[in-house]
Amino acid sequence: MKFFVSVVLACFLAVAYANEEADVLRLESEVNPDSYKYAYEFSNSIKAEQEGTLSGDALVAKGQYSFTAPEGDQVSVQYVADENGYQVLSANPPLPTSPPIPEAILKAIAYIQAHPPKE
Repeated sequence: MKFFVSVVLACFLAVAYANEEADVLRLESEVNPDSYKYAYEFSNSIKAEQEGTLSGDALVAKGQYSFTAPEGDQVSVQYVADENGYQVLSANPPLPTSPPIPEAILKAIAYIQAHPPKE
C-alpha cells in the first residue's frame, strides 16, 4: 500500500508543480490499508477524483478528471483501471483514435505469420 500512497502523492506534486499559478480550491485524500481516495480542484479548471480498492491481489481504481484545453474546450474523462488495464468509460469530447492499419501492412503481417523465420 505504501506504493499507492507514493503514487498519489507524486500525482499531487506533479499537478501542483505544473500549475504554479493556480490556487488550490479543494484537496482531499484518504488512505487506508485496502483502499484510498483523493480529489483535488484548482482555480485553473483542473479537477480530478479517484478511488481505489484492493480486490484480491488486484487494485481496482475508478475516477474522473476534467480541464479546459488551451483552445478553450472543456475536456472530461471517466475511467476505470483494473486487471484489464486502463479503460476510458466516457470522454467529452471523444478521445482521438488511431487511423486504420494500411492494407499493405496487414498483408505483410499475414505473410510473416504464415511464413515464420526458420531458426
